[in-house]
Amino acid sequence: MGSALTTVGLPVALGIIMFGLGLGLTLADFARVAKHPRAVIVALACQLLVLPAICLGLVALFQLPPLLAVGMMMLAASPGGTVANLYSHLFRGDVALNISLTAINSVIAVVSLPLITNLAIAIFDPFDDQLGLQLSKTVEVFLVVLGPAALGMLVRRLAPRFADRMDTPVRVGSFVVLVVVIAGAVLSNWDILVANVASLALITTLFCILSLAIGFFVPRWLGVGRRQAVASSFEIGIHNAVLAIVIAQTVLGSIEVSLPAGVYGVLMLLVAGGFGWLIRDRRASSDASERVAA
Repeated sequence: MGSALTTVGLPVALGIIMFGLGLGLTLADFARVAKHPRAVIVALACQLLVLPAICLGLVALFQLPPLLAVGMMMLAASPGGTVANLYSHLFRGDVALNISLTAINSVIAVVSLPLITNLAIAIFDPFDDQLGLQLSKTVEVFLVVLGPAALGMLVRRLAPRFADRMDTPVRVGSFVVLVVVIAGAVLSNWDILVANVASLALITTLFCILSLAIGFFVPRWLGVGRRQAVASSFEIGIHNAVLAIVIAQTVLGSIEVSLPAGVYGVLMLLVAGGFGWLIRDRRASSDASERVAA
């Protein structure tokens, strides 16, 4: 069961998710970044430079075993997940900016994810001097990340009405497939997960909190608008754990490397919700309550 989930289930789940992402994207989403260049530049700098450095520091501080250390660095290198759009909407962020950042991050991840993962493998040496993500495997990452998304964008361009009709079913279907596959993967690897969850719960929670905080406060400190900072916070703080799991298990062939993303993927939903509640615009909430009362 575990082998089938790894080789078929997880890639299919990610493929459906990325296809659904592509259905909601157009070339205009990439061009839209010109409206908020500062927000985009700051968010990308945090995503690509600050977070990997912070994650490396956390890994050293917690003294994780090599395989788990590589898994944490792979998680840090993963782009924002589509769930970021939902959280941004719930807490009054600039969802259009989220969509643009997700599109750009997904393209950049084709280069940044293998690069950061290879550096982590070189530093921690979990595979006995055998580099994990070489050229052929980098191509696999390209196909896994961009292939389904590009297909979804093509469908959007050629048949926009069909894409609109399929948007909700694909989102629901991707969620259902994701839940089934991850539940099966957890059950089939239960002993390994239980043995490592204690050592991963704190570091993944702390990493999530730091990611969200950096994504919100650094843009605000640099003069980015509040709604754009909220969007940046969730885009940076909510990593695509499914992508990290798929790359770890199918490309690197290691369940252990996927464990940090698995633990993070569960805890992140709770942490992001709590963080969103803390940074919510209380004035907007108060105004909305007054309108309802009136």
